[in-house]
Amino acid sequence: MKSPVVASRQSWFIRNRMTLLTIAIVAAYALFIHWFWGWAAIVGQWVQVGVVPILSALALLTSTYFLRTWRIYDYFPRETVGRFTSLFRVTQIHNLLNIMLPFRAGETSFPVLMRTEFGIPLVRGTSALFVMRLLDLHALLAAAGVGFAIASSHKMAAWLAWAAFLALPVGAFAIRKSLLQLGGRILPTKARKFVGEIENGLPASSSSFARAWAMTVINWLVKVLVLAWALSLMGVLPTAASFGGALGGELSSVLPVHAPGGVGTYPAGITAGAVAFGGSSERTALAALARASINAHLLIIVSALIGTAISLPLGRRRQL
Repeated sequence: MKSPVVASRQSWFIRNRMTLLTIAIVAAYALFIHWFWGWAAIVGQWVQVGVVPILSALALLTSTYFLRTWRIYDYFPRETVGRFTSLFRVTQIHNLLNIMLPFRAGETSFPVLMRTEFGIPLVRGTSALFVMRLLDLHALLAAAGVGFAIASSHKMAAWLAWAAFLALPVGAFAIRKSLLQLGGRILPTKARKFVGEIENGLPASSSSFARAWAMTVINWLVKVLVLAWALSLMGVLPTAASFGGALGGELSSVLPVHAPGGVGTYPAGITAGAVAFGGSSERTALAALARASINAHLLIIVSALIGTAISLPLGRRRQL
């Protein structure tokens, strides 16, 4: 048998594992930034921007986590009724793990946490997450489409194509049964069971789907606009480039290739998006863009830590 001292230490580590993981990753990232850029250059941009804009950006980014929680709360109304604070804690732990773990490994925590906290079967939680991630990716691509439509020389055709793409989830939901039947016929036998579970992961009614879709669009609109605003304050110009940078960073966070904590991949996504949307590729401009991308990434990390810090005291089950 384990001694009381050993058992107590293990219990302490289990209770505080999220905090310890967070501290370790943040410390490693801080050392990486110091080694590669130097904190003086990074902090210099914060000083130029000012305290009020930074706090405003952090508050707006943190507010999107409540909207994400509301989307899931509305997605599972029977299981989560009256337990919004518990769900907020679950979504924040999932969000932090998703940011910090590589290759989307943090996604696996969502169905596990939903089963543990609310008794939702693993397969249903997984299929619901898959549907929500499709909506997230669609919203980001639709936002990117705005920039391409503005830059297009064929405005009418570009905006019509964008409007059709924007409405794609609504049309897909309307004919979901036919699409799922088609998938069941053309996919391998082993995959047909998963097709059926995707249907279980969809909202039960058109109105609930419309709410999930609308909350997804609003959530990503707020996040992208706040990041674009922050990048523009840090000298990423023109406005289209700051918008493209925000999109590039967020697209890198929803794609399968994702480094631990987004280190490297998120700033690279910002840089690539900014250049694609008209940012200068001149050496000095790229150096400034790299510093701005690191600071934008830090905004995301800090907002996630704030959201997690707010959520950790919430929804804890009382020990009997």
